[in-house]
Amino acid sequence: MEETVVALAGNPNVGKSTVFNALTGLHQHTGNWPGKTVALAEGQYVWQERRFRLVDLPGTYSLAADSPEEEIARDFLACGGARVVVVVTDATCLRRSLALALQIRQRTARMVLCVNLLDEAEKKGIEVDLARLSARVGAPVVGMAARSGRGLDELRDAVAAAAEEPAQTDAWQLRYDVPVERALARLAPALDGDRMRALALLERGAAPDAPYYEAWGRARVVLDEAGLAGQALSDSLAASVVRAAEEIAGGCVRVDPQRGHTRDRRIDRLLTSRRAGIPAMLLLLAGVLYLTIRGANVPSELLSRWLLGLQEPLRGLLAQLGAPLWLQGAAVDGVYRTAAWVTAVMLPPMAIFFPLFTLLEDFGLLPRIAFNLDGLFQKAGAHGKQALTMCMGFGCNAAGVTACRIIESPRERLIAILTNCFVPCNGRFPTLILLSGFFFARGNPIAAGGFVFLLIVLAVGITLAVSFLLSKTLLRGVPSAFVLELPPYRRPKLGDVIVRSMLDRTIFVLARAVTVAIPAGAVIWLCQNIMVNGHTLLYGMAALLEPLGALMGLSGVILMAFLLGIPANEIVIPILLMVYSQSGTLVEAEGIAQAGAILAANGWTWVTAVCVILFSLNHFPCATTLLTIRKETGSLLWTGVSFFLPTVVGVLLCIAVHLLALLVGIFF
Repeated sequence: MEETVVALAGNPNVGKSTVFNALTGLHQHTGNWPGKTVALAEGQYVWQERRFRLVDLPGTYSLAADSPEEEIARDFLACGGARVVVVVTDATCLRRSLALALQIRQRTARMVLCVNLLDEAEKKGIEVDLARLSARVGAPVVGMAARSGRGLDELRDAVAAAAEEPAQTDAWQLRYDVPVERALARLAPALDGDRMRALALLERGAAPDAPYYEAWGRARVVLDEAGLAGQALSDSLAASVVRAAEEIAGGCVRVDPQRGHTRDRRIDRLLTSRRAGIPAMLLLLAGVLYLTIRGANVPSELLSRWLLGLQEPLRGLLAQLGAPLWLQGAAVDGVYRTAAWVTAVMLPPMAIFFPLFTLLEDFGLLPRIAFNLDGLFQKAGAHGKQALTMCMGFGCNAAGVTACRIIESPRERLIAILTNCFVPCNGRFPTLILLSGFFFARGNPIAAGGFVFLLIVLAVGITLAVSFLLSKTLLRGVPSAFVLELPPYRRPKLGDVIVRSMLDRTIFVLARAVTVAIPAGAVIWLCQNIMVNGHTLLYGMAALLEPLGALMGLSGVILMAFLLGIPANEIVIPILLMVYSQSGTLVEAEGIAQAGAILAANGWTWVTAVCVILFSLNHFPCATTLLTIRKETGSLLWTGVSFFLPTVVGVLLCIAVHLLALLVGIFF
């Protein structure tokens, strides 16, 4: 059966993924564009006895190649082998989403324009003249409401018809400013009338080789006389596209204000207002974190008991196979126990946090968070979308780093990556909750929750401060303009949310964490069970860190626990309990009171607790996050910076607090 490649393009938040899922069903997979970290989803469907391979391109606002997503979309359209391009637009804001469609229309005659979200448009009193729109863009137009399946068969028919169209020179052209058109008239004939290739040569600035050099020179004279060089030319081309999109949309869209749906406006008056917007978002985030922490307790305990209950059967199996005692200990008490611990502690919170986060994303709240915090991040020299990646970091810093792909500017994307670990992930919350509850709240859950919330606010403040520092030193630059079309509020599909959050985020992060935990478990067991001069190897290494630990208000053992906890922050406290209890394996305490009592019995004071909290908030990322940073940046240098930057901040904060406490103790 013949296969036809179809590219699916569109702005973010236009329902492109919904269209893709509706067409392909379960016949889909994801993979990275060669040499890039941006994932492309692919799927198949059969229609009219023909197989179609649908490639879902990254959501983008233009083909200017200012971001990895835009670059991949442009490159795939140029050389990805797509016979038909389906451009998904938003009927509620056609002016915005039509600009990308016009850019693509210049590059292909086989384009199908999908006007999605017609149901949302009807609620707002918006009517789109599809026939007139088709005539204006010179391409078939299909109206859809993908969530309900409306227009799905019509889209399949249009794609199949477009695929049958023969390759031919397309007469449809976008008109640019007069100087640009005069330049194209001088250069395009030398390129067999290829206007897009001519535009590319003019934008590039560098002179081409013969035989086009002479024509290019004549065209450049026209542009230079008009002052259109470099960025000025790019701005002129972009302005022409926007004007054309506004003109076409203005002639095809009619709005009935009497039928306008005002729900979105009423909600936005609250969520995007200067006074109530940020407090409302903080309360929302606090609610998500509360549900995550409280909801994960019982399943984490049950999963831990089940997984750890398999230790003895596994040990018995190894004994039957004739494995020596040291191998049984390393494999069961080291590798398996650590991997089981990481799984039991990480899986339940992520299985709660990521679906909740995805629900907020699908409902339309996350863009409002970015809108509200854009001013703060702009002042810090960063990007408003960093607010979204920061929020994702509360669930998992590795997922937050991956989410930084949505930031177009390479400089601002790097700032977001380097500062993401300054917000506490779910792996650090057990430490924060334990120390807050025992040393400061004295078992009062409300007081403990309030203290942890203040720590979150502190972490956000440190994130902004470090972002500002980076923007003024290592990553100097002017913050880019933040253009964000707020999507309509939509009712999420619970099934899709669960599947996407579990497969794309939870399982992905957990797999990386377990992969790192396996060798780390062996190292932890060896360090605690190998004796050197009457002391464990861990104790000997901790002694080397004792001077620095004492200066920070900690100890060498505490610093060693953080180093051994690099596979997952969840095992820092269990490592400390293991050392203090002189056990050969990771130790789990029965509740906050017992764990706090063990810590207090080993010399911990409120100063120690404060310093541990500060270092827990500000120290090197876990191994999973470091691997993700390496993959996203492609640089060992920036991976090293991400390791040392928060660590230096944490060390300095701990030293300052410890010295201040000593001064208070001396004088008071």
